[in-house]
Amino acid sequence: MRRLSIVVLLAVAVLMAPAAAHGQDAPYLGWTELLPGLTTQFDPSSENDCAAGRTRCVDAVIREMRRRFDPLAASCDHDSIFSLAYLRTTEEYRRTIEDPNFFDDTAFVNHEDVVFARLYFDAYDAWHGGRRQEVPGAWAIAFKAAADRSVSAQGDLSLGINAHVQRDLPFALAAIGIVKPDGTSRKPDHDRVNQILNRVSDDLYAEIARRFDPTIDDANLPGTLDDAGVFQVIPTWREIAWRNAERLVNARTPEERALVADSIERYAASQATILAQANAYPPLKDSSARDAYCALHHG
Repeated sequence: MRRLSIVVLLAVAVLMAPAAAHGQDAPYLGWTELLPGLTTQFDPSSENDCAAGRTRCVDAVIREMRRRFDPLAASCDHDSIFSLAYLRTTEEYRRTIEDPNFFDDTAFVNHEDVVFARLYFDAYDAWHGGRRQEVPGAWAIAFKAAADRSVSAQGDLSLGINAHVQRDLPFALAAIGIVKPDGTSRKPDHDRVNQILNRVSDDLYAEIARRFDPTIDDANLPGTLDDAGVFQVIPTWREIAWRNAERLVNARTPEERALVADSIERYAASQATILAQANAYPPLKDSSARDAYCALHHG
């Protein structure tokens, strides 16, 4: 019932939306080495692997995600839930691009991968570095819930996905561009990412239940019907993100763009508030059982 209720709540949230690696390891490339020259400009001829969208950049992002996730898991930090989800998704993306024909423009999507990830890294570092004024509202709610240990693992997961997809993704898409040089839309590649997310969902829930919080799988039914229901929320959010990116790109003046940006921030934060309330531990109950379980099983 808990996961079904989440689906219902998220469906309501959608209606409230504003109009709108396998094989040999690659040579080591530290994340910090990418930062000085990294911009949102895609340049296939650039010497910077991320600006050029080379696979080495995706490998570096995965290494950075693992570096961040491992201590979170070891300490049973509630931030570990979204960190794990993002890591497993990016690992599946890395496997997918072994097929050079999956995307129309793999290099561009690789570039998007790092620009998108950096928004999460920056928000996380600002929050944990005490620069709270730099943290977007939806992320602030997600990080505070994790710090307070006030929501279930399902709540931590939903809050992270909401902040990264509903808040970060429109800005990432608008920054890198949503049309090709010939004027055609990049949306087909955007939509293909949903296939990757679908492949990750079942194993991800099982891993979270095994290592961190068994209650996330309490309502799991035989087969995949309930997983499909939960999963369908994410493509819907990604569709909203694309339309919001279009609104940003089509804004005619800086003032109009600022209004669009503000509406995206406020909407994502409002959904975070709903999710935090829906997934909060009830009175007289807290995360003690979850944390004790994690202490024994997180590895």
